[in-house]
Amino acid sequence: MPTHLQQMLQLVDEFFSVKNDPSQLDVTPIVMEQLNELHPLTLSEEVIGDGPVCWILLIPSTLKTMEEFLSGKISESDILNQSIEEKKTSNNFEAIYLCSAIVLPEFRKKGIAKKVTLEAVAAMREDFDIKFVYSWPFSEEGKKLSALIGELTELPLKMKN
Repeated sequence: MPTHLQQMLQLVDEFFSVKNDPSQLDVTPIVMEQLNELHPLTLSEEVIGDGPVCWILLIPSTLKTMEEFLSGKISESDILNQSIEEKKTSNNFEAIYLCSAIVLPEFRKKGIAKKVTLEAVAAMREDFDIKFVYSWPFSEEGKKLSALIGELTELPLKMKN
């Protein structure tokens, strides 16, 4: 039987197909390091038993980057690249991109993604003056989670269609 980690990797590959879509962020070891430098909770997980059952990816950014992404001027990968550059000059992030939430099927509808996301958003809000959250949902569950995070954090939510 595959471990939770193996199941998570397969689920990510099936759902997002990042290898076939250059506009999506491909989370390589180098990207993981870059994300960690932006904030330690950009990548968060819930581990139960033999590995992760939930992975969350959030990217702090400026309002300018958020608007450029939502209007289609930049890709998801560009959010990370611009945030890395912006951290060097200002370290003044005002938005959080709710990039992805993956939960193994048998652990869904238990509030795990909500809990992990809220913890990461709260930690980022301690370090940055966050005014918005934004997302590009790929599923109905993604839309619902984004809306719930906006509601529970009392931050306005903007979604890319």
